[in-house]
Amino acid sequence: MSSAQPSYAHGAHAKALSGQTIGQAFDFAAARWPDQLAVVSRHQSIRLTYAELRQQVDRYAAAFVALGLEPGERIGIWSHNCAEWLITQYASAKAGLILVNINPAYRRAEVDYALKKVGCRALVVMPRHSSSDYIEILESLAPELADCAPGELACKALPDLEMIIRLGDERTPGMLNFDDLPARAGPADAARVEELAGLLQADDPINIQFTSGTTGRPKGATLSHHNILNNGLFVGEGMGLTADDRIAVPVPLYHCFGMVMGNLGALTHGAAVVYPAPSFEPTATLEAAAAERCTALYGVPTMFIAEMGVPDFADYDLSSLRTGIMAGSPCPQAVMQRVIDEMHMQDVIICYGMTETSPVSCQTEMDDEMQARVATVGRVLPHLEIKIVDIDGRVVPRGEPGEYCTRGYSVMLGYWDDAERSAEAIDSARWMHTGDLAVMDEAGYCRIVGRLKDMVIRGGENIYPREIEEYLYRHPAVADVQVVGVPDARYGEELCAWVQLAAGETLDEAALRAFCDGEIAHYKIPRYIRFVEGFPLTVTGKVQKYRMREQMISELGLASAAGIEA
Repeated sequence: MSSAQPSYAHGAHAKALSGQTIGQAFDFAAARWPDQLAVVSRHQSIRLTYAELRQQVDRYAAAFVALGLEPGERIGIWSHNCAEWLITQYASAKAGLILVNINPAYRRAEVDYALKKVGCRALVVMPRHSSSDYIEILESLAPELADCAPGELACKALPDLEMIIRLGDERTPGMLNFDDLPARAGPADAARVEELAGLLQADDPINIQFTSGTTGRPKGATLSHHNILNNGLFVGEGMGLTADDRIAVPVPLYHCFGMVMGNLGALTHGAAVVYPAPSFEPTATLEAAAAERCTALYGVPTMFIAEMGVPDFADYDLSSLRTGIMAGSPCPQAVMQRVIDEMHMQDVIICYGMTETSPVSCQTEMDDEMQARVATVGRVLPHLEIKIVDIDGRVVPRGEPGEYCTRGYSVMLGYWDDAERSAEAIDSARWMHTGDLAVMDEAGYCRIVGRLKDMVIRGGENIYPREIEEYLYRHPAVADVQVVGVPDARYGEELCAWVQLAAGETLDEAALRAFCDGEIAHYKIPRYIRFVEGFPLTVTGKVQKYRMREQMISELGLASAAGIEA
């Protein structure tokens, strides 16, 4: 039997988990910090203290009750970042409704699927944003809107959906207006909200978030009050948040990053959230961080790269920043160093997780050495367990790669109405299998070395794209790089690198290969190199490597090789 320390860690911690519902936690925060700033929505010119936010939340919770919505029913929200998103989040929680986050990038077929899958009875929607006309999409799905009374939709295509609540001042046939809802509520509705405060339980489902898988239909990860409230609490603890902090949140609220790490992280510490714009805009983010004297800034690495790439970046006074979160994808060391040096975020932390785990299960600490913050995703979060296992599910010794699994309060209740895929993700011992390849060192720090599905097997050699990306980042002309595997008739797979050059830089394939020659193993030098302006991204800024792979298969004529097994 091996005497090596196993790749297992438990986040023992003196601070207890919260047993509150989100509504109880919200009321506690509003009572404790009534005069503290709670939210700033810059693009709407809205500023609310906790006391003012509570007044709004309670009015809308009563309004949802007045509409006849019952605890456990689903209310969707299809909108970019705004104050109404936050109000809906807390008001629906106090009314016991399950909030369904719908990706603003969704189009007709996707929103149709999402609404049907979870049976939304109500939907809050923004009318339009950029080139997206959400009202037009809904009217095409539910033509009955033209003739029905507002809030009394009877739609053949969407049989569960009765109420569409639109944001803004305009009127749309068949739809209610968000601003009009509080007038519907009376004393009995407010009393019912008070009654529910003592009836709702922390383990009740409160949120459904659709995971954007690369294959098959999106799955509805179902999360409880206990899941997401505690995750926001302990992520905030790791950043040392207090009621004096202001968090710039340019990441989307529909995603766990904005809704949990942003909104709930602030709520549990009396801090304020600042929304710079409806969706990510580098300049608006810098303006908000400077003007509001933000102390924290959230984002994925591509967002920080874009912010530091703004031509007048050096003109923004970011001296108030001290911390923040970089998550969503690995951060290049050079980018991290610039964030610390030029954005003053000395205490920036790295978080790692997935929607199904509320989302964070590992994070670095503010006083971690630089190497830990740039080369790892930190250690296990308080009150959680993690382990690294081989293909047979056995825990591997520390230092060996395997699949990252986590267990504890943060693991979702399951995928909505999908017992089969829930069982595939969560085993009988309640371990969530992430599909990520990781290595745990002797001190418990974890490195994510790739996805099980992203690992490239070239002629029997296991290659982790992350390793190649880190090396190519060292070239001074390279601003960003992503590496994927593409089919190859001889070796099974070959490496393909997409390279984004820094402003004003030039580079060709031969020079980049020469940079690699003699420095990394020959089989790790990408066979295919493409210089690109950008990468296919999700709405949260994650690189969609499967789309890169598909494009290269088509461009290189590798469809026939795609069926060959290495």
